[in-house]
Amino acid sequence: MAHVVEGKLSGKGKKVAIVASRFNDFITSRLIEGALDALNRHQVLQDDITIYRVPGSFEIPPVVKRLAGLGVCDGIIGLGAVIRGSTPHFDYVASEVSKGIAQVAIDAACPVIFGVLTTDTIEQAIERAGTKSGNKGFDAAMALLEMIDLYAQM
Repeated sequence: MAHVVEGKLSGKGKKVAIVASRFNDFITSRLIEGALDALNRHQVLQDDITIYRVPGSFEIPPVVKRLAGLGVCDGIIGLGAVIRGSTPHFDYVASEVSKGIAQVAIDAACPVIFGVLTTDTIEQAIERAGTKSGNKGFDAAMALLEMIDLYAQM
């Protein structure tokens, strides 16, 4: 039988960074709350969590990259909300933040989780930030905890 390696959901003694956009704060603040809830439920101490606020989602990848390079935390979550409007701005921002975080995740020694909502409507963003579809900030934090432990087992 093959040996299976899976991460466990324990954050005891782990340091976590959250890089969150201030733009669409009525959504991102709920994502942050969800992430903090998941981290706290899984033994990550408040003193071991640092939240870095950036102007918009476009600014998340460079801060995530810098944090990953500094090695000051065990894992990083990028949180934001890009909501489609009547101009092509959504397409550019959503594409670049996705590619930017993905590239950092590939290159970083620690896990990096993409928690940026890219939705067509405000209603969809609200649903994903704690109503009908759960809280994607919570989900991102859970994925981070699992990946931190998985990396530690490698």
